[in-house]
Amino acid sequence: MSFEFPIRVYWEDTDAGGIVFYANYLKFFERARTEWLRHLGIEQQALREATGGMFVVVETQLKYHKPAQLDDLLSVNANLLSKGRSSLIITQQAWRQAAQPMLLCEGTIRIGWVQAASLKPDRIPSSILERLS
Repeated sequence: MSFEFPIRVYWEDTDAGGIVFYANYLKFFERARTEWLRHLGIEQQALREATGGMFVVVETQLKYHKPAQLDDLLSVNANLLSKGRSSLIITQQAWRQAAQPMLLCEGTIRIGWVQAASLKPDRIPSSILERLS
């Protein structure tokens, strides 16, 4: 199950050197995961209201290959690597879209399911797990 989301690099994404600030790749990955879930019919605000639970980032691991720059068009993907009862592991990549696409950053993100009020870990609702199959 692979999902791709386009992102344009704006001034606000770059650092003083004119390249994408390293932490912004986490923002790009977050946007792609959110749109991936929306594509599957899972809207996070509605999900929180209906179930009292939500996904939170538990762990990240990133590797940077090349920098993105102002005005680059990126393609950020999200791929479900594994799913458990209380967390999902998602692999993600950011590619520069050009005549020769180039891998810029890749990572693994674990998102866990928690009860929104207490932030205590809980089981992902079975209706969500079924949509991820």
